[in-house]
Amino acid sequence: MYTYSFEKLDVWNEAKDFTKEIYTVASKFPDNEKFGITSQMRRASVSICSNIAEGSARRSNKEKAHFTTISFGSAVEVLNQLILAVELGFITHENYQKLRASLESITNKLNALRNHQVK
Repeated sequence: MYTYSFEKLDVWNEAKDFTKEIYTVASKFPDNEKFGITSQMRRASVSICSNIAEGSARRSNKEKAHFTTISFGSAVEVLNQLILAVELGFITHENYQKLRASLESITNKLNALRNHQVK
């Protein structure tokens, strides 16, 4: 089976695993948030790894960097939603800290990837 280039990226693998964590955490949110923060957080986390994958299929480094930038924006969006979730009492502070650390690792790698793409 062919392995696509994005599948070899540590940042994509981290983002994919992070998305699975978000799905697990969000499944415990209140039912009345199903179409609110739960849905938004899940979509934004999926966007992180999806844009890394989509960008890898682009021909020019400028296009690749554009999708990496979108991925970074989605990561910051998830951070905003995590802050809201902890302040609303949907997640514990400990869980927030763990997820935030994962997100910081992802954003650092996205920055490094983008810097490589714009050289």
